[in-house]
Order: sequence, then C-alpha cells, then structure tokens
Amino acid sequence: MLQAGLWYSAPVTLPVWAMTHPPKEAPVMVCRGVRGATTVQSNSRDEILRETRRLLALMIRLNGIEPDDVASAIFTTTADVNAEYPALAARQLGWLDAALLCGHEMAVPNGLERCIRILVHWNTTLLPKEIKHVYVGEAVKLRPDKAELPDVDEVELREWIDQQLNAWNHLRESQS
Repeated sequence: MLQAGLWYSAPVTLPVWAMTHPPKEAPVMVCRGVRGATTVQSNSRDEILRETRRLLALMIRLNGIEPDDVASAIFTTTADVNAEYPALAARQLGWLDAALLCGHEMAVPNGLERCIRILVHWNTTLLPKEIKHVYVGEAVKLRPDKAELPDVDEVELREWIDQQLNAWNHLRESQS
C-alpha cells in the first residue's frame, strides 16, 4: 500500500523480550566458571603437578572442555604449597594458548592446608546447573555438596594424562 508517496507495511508486533532473548532451541555460548580443588600430602613439585593434572583432567573430562574454549584459568594454592606453579600442569595437558595465572589463597584461620584450587573461565553453551565442579581429596570439605562425582575410569584417565604428557615432552624436545 502506498501512503504519502512511501511504501507502507504494517509494523511487526514482537514483544520486546522476544527481541532480547533468543529462543531456547538456539544455545548461546557464554563464559562460565568451572571450579575445582584438591590437596597434596607434601609440598613437592612432583605431587603438585600430579594432583593438579588429575584434578584438571577430571574437570576437562566431566565437562567436555576443549582447550580452544578456555578463556583463562586461575590456579591458587595455600601458602604452604609453593614448590611449583600448578598452572604448569595445564600446559602439560595441552593448554598451550590459554591465559593462566597462579596465586596464593587468603590465609584464613583454620583453613584447609596444602590445597590447590582452580577456576577455569570456559566458553560453553551449558547452563550453570549443568557444569560439574570437582572437589577431590581433603578438598571435599570445601564443598561437600559437590563431592559426589560420576564414576570415572581411573585407568583410562591416567592413560589420557600420560598421552598428554608424552605430547608435551615431545613438543619441548622439538623446541630445544
């Protein structure tokens, strides 16, 4: 229809909320936090890396985290854990391009000792309630509500970690 010399079409009548909220069928990728924590028996480099690799591997496997979807990760330890940067474990598992940062937790009276915590900033389409946070070892005391994990094949997990370590070692040898 022509009105005052211009083509006219009836206005689209969509509610405002429909324009700002995508339909449920189209998942939206957002950055979410995935938490995890573990403990070590001693302040040794090998134990810090071993337990951090295991924790991170569980977080990766239980949530389907791909290295390219990781925006960044923060690794913290209690002050009594300082023999190695726990973020090295992420590099060893193939997170070569993610921004990683280490720091110490606050010294809270009666806090958990020899603890390593991880916060991964992960680009995902999962809803917060679908993310599996991982607390193992003595760290289950931090979040008893998150202590129950699905069954994990420990042999298969160890083999996957070993494959990643072999690839890391091969990469380092090729660079030297």
